Amino acid sequence: MSLESQALINSILQWAAYVFIWLFGLAILALVVIYLIDKFQTRHAIRRNYPVVGRFRYFFEHIGEFFRQYFFAMDREELPFNRAQRSWVYRAAKNIDNTIAFGSTRDTKKTGNVFFVNCPYPTLSKDAVEPHKVTVGPNCRHPWTTDSFFGISAMSFGAISKPAVQALSYGAAKAGTWMNTGEGGLSPFHLQGGADLIFQIGTAKYGVRDLEGNLDDEKLREVAAHEPVKLIELKLAQGAKPGKGGILPGQKVTPEIAKIRGIPEGKDSISPNRHPDINRNEDLLKMLAHIREVSGKPCGFKTVIGSPDWIEALMQDIVEMGEEFAPDFITLDSGDGGTGAAPMTLMDDMGLPIRETLPMLVNALKKFGLRERIKIFASGKMVNPADVAWALCTGADFINSARGFMFALGCIQSLQCNKNTCPTGIATHNKSLQRGLVAKNKSERVAHYAKNMMYAVGVIAHSCGVKEPRQLSQKHARIVCENGRTVSLQEYYQDSVIN
Repeated sequence: MSLESQALINSILQWAAYVFIWLFGLAILALVVIYLIDKFQTRHAIRRNYPVVGRFRYFFEHIGEFFRQYFFAMDREELPFNRAQRSWVYRAAKNIDNTIAFGSTRDTKKTGNVFFVNCPYPTLSKDAVEPHKVTVGPNCRHPWTTDSFFGISAMSFGAISKPAVQALSYGAAKAGTWMNTGEGGLSPFHLQGGADLIFQIGTAKYGVRDLEGNLDDEKLREVAAHEPVKLIELKLAQGAKPGKGGILPGQKVTPEIAKIRGIPEGKDSISPNRHPDINRNEDLLKMLAHIREVSGKPCGFKTVIGSPDWIEALMQDIVEMGEEFAPDFITLDSGDGGTGAAPMTLMDDMGLPIRETLPMLVNALKKFGLRERIKIFASGKMVNPADVAWALCTGADFINSARGFMFALGCIQSLQCNKNTCPTGIATHNKSLQRGLVAKNKSERVAHYAKNMMYAVGVIAHSCGVKEPRQLSQKHARIVCENGRTVSLQEYYQDSVIN
């Protein structure tokens, strides 16, 4: 090889080395810029907590749409909430287009599926009206009236983080809906947004207890004196763990949470599996009447139904004791409800699902002439419009969702709720992880989710030919039976009538 050729090769190699170093430097600079952008942006918790790496989540989520035929995990095969369910919530929370293409991925022949009865002459936009207002506890000193039918279910400060509570509070206020405090007591963060609040009293009576764990009337008056507190809910049971009290692991019991709850810092917070002072229906009804008298606010209870016999006995006792002892509302949770921490055997195997118990409760109230007196909140895995519309058709006055609003906050279903390691900052008190959840921004998503949910349910209602969602009834939906044919909900649930 000549000297000229060797010099040329060396020159090319030298320039190639320069170009490589230059490109490598640009790549490093780009990564640094992306890192800084991700670290200091406030819209996406995963990118904020995991700069650069977090972007791969959205990349794989996107390309999955093009490679779905090569994978076995399809839209509707993931649990506890599948990709289709979560995607609707994410888009609704971001207030972006929520249409889909090509065709439904739903198994239309599956037993138990619900289909709504479209009207040949749907309601025109000019004829549609806002949902009518419903009053809870009209005979109380401070009744509550709202036209909202979809709100935030019980999530305690402790189970979820400070910024999560703040985002939910502000978001609920923006959407004009309500927020349940959960059994962990009333924190300043619940009050910040000014949303309507349902104050929950759990079996440990956090926030309204004396040193022995009994109900403290003076503390109850202090809580009820807050104007945003509209309802008082006595929790008997929770869907994910009926027969078991709330569980807050010690690593999540911070000094602030310990003070609000009135418990030791850093120790597991285990609530009794029931109210020690409530042993029978008569005790329950007297306690509800006492709380209503002390607080001046409508009072009801939350439970999970395990047997229709108890519901009939309770209704009978209400009739015998008089309507002044009746609850103003009943919150019915489902056996497939969610929680931050529960024994697996209770999560999987205890309590009946709301698809069975809601019509059971509605029919029992009608049978004993109490349907107008007692309002119904329904909760348990209802995160999409069809779930909410079904509940309205079946007879619920209000629908609660917890996990739906967690998805709106950015939850990615990582199943870390009980470990204080939630990567999105929702269910953790690790400050570095909480940093990813910026309450101001996430409150917008909370509001969008609630508003878009109520709008989408309105679309279903108008397609059924009624003017607003609360006019939906059992005749507006049909359910797939084992023979593959559908029957109306009215016919299907006639066996739920308590004789």
